[in-house]
Amino acid sequence: MIDQGDPLARIADALEKIAPPSASDADWAAHPGYSWHHGRVREVTRLDALSLDRLKGIDRQKQVLAENIRRHAQGFAAHDMLLWGARGMGKSALLRASVAAAAAEFPGSIALIQIDSASLAELPDLFATISKIPRQFVVYLDDLAFDHADDAMLRDLRSALEGGLAPRPANIRLTVTSNHRAILARGDHDQAGPLNQRDWMDDSLALADRFGLRLGFHPCDQDDYLAIVAAHADAYGLSFDRADAIEWAAQRGQRSGRCAWQFVVELAGRSGKAI
Repeated sequence: MIDQGDPLARIADALEKIAPPSASDADWAAHPGYSWHHGRVREVTRLDALSLDRLKGIDRQKQVLAENIRRHAQGFAAHDMLLWGARGMGKSALLRASVAAAAAEFPGSIALIQIDSASLAELPDLFATISKIPRQFVVYLDDLAFDHADDAMLRDLRSALEGGLAPRPANIRLTVTSNHRAILARGDHDQAGPLNQRDWMDDSLALADRFGLRLGFHPCDQDDYLAIVAAHADAYGLSFDRADAIEWAAQRGQRSGRCAWQFVVELAGRSGKAI
């Protein structure tokens, strides 16, 4: 009988082989996107991004954000970005589309890195790793909100934006999306006194102030909602009835880009098409 060694060691070795690569092993120059979690990196070979012209109802936000990302891709001065406002109105979609557009215009120049809130304390490690790469990066935190138990997370992000001992590498800009302008969800459970509450609000607003570019996304009106539906439907050769689209949104209690996309998915399913 052949001795195959310690079973636990073999299991550990197998898990190590299928785990995402460590930061030092990732190819930071080869891919359009990456996902960072506790020092492990998942390489994204293709960004899930629409073309900019498919994004309707957010024309001003699209122009400003795409230009800021374009500057960063070229190595010019660019701002950190806070995208706040109504859910489903394209904050994350616009960021991905803007990075993809810049990467198409300037191949290999820029990549998007998504990091979760649980890994905020590791931002200095991430910065140290990618600062050595001859490429521009946008580090992205999606749907961020804090409560009073998250003081450490708030400090980590604030320090990463501005205020750390070491200067932030020039090839990195941060983007945060949030439903709240101050990146804050004020919970009803809060029992802090008025002075502590005021201090907390001051800290949260000070964090928001560190973003040079702050863009608000608001619920769309009916015309914009129908324009979003039309843009998606046209891309897949689908026709639709305006009344049907309006009823779809009414049943869900919102008009948004996400709701419009879900309606088009329904249209495609009814037509026997894959999208």
